[in-house]
Amino acid sequence: MQFDNTKKLGILGGGQLGRMLIQAAIDFDVTIKTLDPDADAPCKYISHEFTNGSLNDFETVMSFGKDCDVITIEIENVNIEALEAFEKQGKAVFPQPSILRLIQDKRVQKQFYKDNNLPTSDFILTENQADVAKYEEFLPAVHKLGKGGYDGKGVQMLRTKADLSKAFDQPSVLEKMIDFEKELAVIVARNVSGEIKTFPVVEMVFHPEANLVEYLFAPAEISKEIEKKAEQIAKKTSEAFGIVGLLAVEMFLTKDGEILINEVAPRPHNSGHQTIRANDVSQYEQHIRAIFNLPLGSTEAHSKAAMVNLLGEDGYSGIAVYEGMDEVLAVEGVHPFLYGKKITKPFRKMGHVTIIDQNFEKLKEKVIFVKEKLKVKTK
Repeated sequence: MQFDNTKKLGILGGGQLGRMLIQAAIDFDVTIKTLDPDADAPCKYISHEFTNGSLNDFETVMSFGKDCDVITIEIENVNIEALEAFEKQGKAVFPQPSILRLIQDKRVQKQFYKDNNLPTSDFILTENQADVAKYEEFLPAVHKLGKGGYDGKGVQMLRTKADLSKAFDQPSVLEKMIDFEKELAVIVARNVSGEIKTFPVVEMVFHPEANLVEYLFAPAEISKEIEKKAEQIAKKTSEAFGIVGLLAVEMFLTKDGEILINEVAPRPHNSGHQTIRANDVSQYEQHIRAIFNLPLGSTEAHSKAAMVNLLGEDGYSGIAVYEGMDEVLAVEGVHPFLYGKKITKPFRKMGHVTIIDQNFEKLKEKVIFVKEKLKVKTK
């Protein structure tokens, strides 16, 4: 079958994930068009065409996608009705709109795991704050908004009765708090023909305040048995959804060796940034291969790797400057990726740093060095 690189790819969302997706698509000489509500989005200056507009407005999305042949996303919060309309027109829309409907609402997503015998924590669906108050005996728990949460927003801990007053007063899901050993993630790719491949399991460490990934190690320090189990769960989840493209499956490894699905993301993901440098094929190239129904590439890692998220320093808002870049670049195996965001603010994702080393202890030392030395501040 011939590869038709004249097909135009439309990406809903022009942030850093879209930016790295475009960088991979350039190698395939694919024409890229992006839509984002930020007039100065990271994708603006590297996309062949850029449209400034709402991702949630039906008419805006329909107008944007009318001349696109393949449509994908880099963020889930998009107008699904427009994507369904494109699908009816015969356009290739991946991930499929029906899957986005399932994943957009954490309540529906959680129920999907239960209905498909996919391992996950115990949960209760709640309608409002008064409803949550009925489940004091279920605490400690994590309370998540059904819709609208991302990067730690719309998520809070309810540990005791005293916390019930801050429960969300909207449809949400109350999840039993897990006493976990590690937080893991597996990115799995599936193309139109049903071919499936997983990337190596990674171990994530979350920022204590911002509740988003601060850094990760790839591969995770786990047994072969746990590694195989995590990869099997990721594949089973991808097949249950029937998704085309990438699916990032975030998991808890419990202290008794069980693996429970936390959440999924149907797109390139923070837990796969390091694949650009460390793996034979990056998550971004794999996504392009999957949605154009090309053979999936090898996910083999050439080296142990770590990824450090480069977050805006607390107390700094304004035009970004990067302190310590000379010092970290003097270290072998350190590769920064800046996202093209001119303005920094506390905990904003401004870039990431991939760190490569065959020795795991040296890798950890480099992570600490980069975290201490490279700072995003203001002029």
